[in-house]
Amino acid sequence: MIDPGKAVERSTEKPVPTVGRAPELLGGIVFGVAFGFLLQKGGVGKFNVLIGQLLLEDWTVAKVMLTAILVGMVGVFTLHHFAKVNLHLKPTRIGANIIGGLLFGVGFALMGYCPGTAAAALGQGSWDALFGMAGLVAGSWIFAEFSGILKRTMEKWGELGKVLLPDLLHVPRGPFVMAFAVVLIVGLFALERAFPR
Repeated sequence: MIDPGKAVERSTEKPVPTVGRAPELLGGIVFGVAFGFLLQKGGVGKFNVLIGQLLLEDWTVAKVMLTAILVGMVGVFTLHHFAKVNLHLKPTRIGANIIGGLLFGVGFALMGYCPGTAAAALGQGSWDALFGMAGLVAGSWIFAEFSGILKRTMEKWGELGKVLLPDLLHVPRGPFVMAFAVVLIVGLFALERAFPR
């Protein structure tokens, strides 16, 4: 069987244009504004909602994230199945994921925003998010400075390669996506019943 992603890769090979990529930039701006708008409308650009999630008092963030995972997973895998998109997988590195997740969690807990919600909060006039954005820039610079050392050390801890959960479980992707979608939907309904907004 032909991997749909490989079919897309062969069918869409084009030379890299030498002129500017205005349509791509415009698309990025449009989708970025839409993403920020949806974050704000979902309430996840508000400090009290984000801190409420960390304190397990307000489950809005979990509901928004689970919905995004559900829609994204079904959408991407459906498009991939019909050879409309390629999957661009990042290598799974257990050590780097754990350490990065812990750093992210500490920063989130200290600031009350994650990078996406900080940008949305700043856009709605929450100036306290500027401190987090400054930390984001500083952290990115520090990571870039130490990236050579990290590639030789931490990024090799628990290297699994470019894998997906269904591949690790030796389950076909289609049935896994459908079953996991059902689990997410049930989880969302359970969260909504237990913690209505």
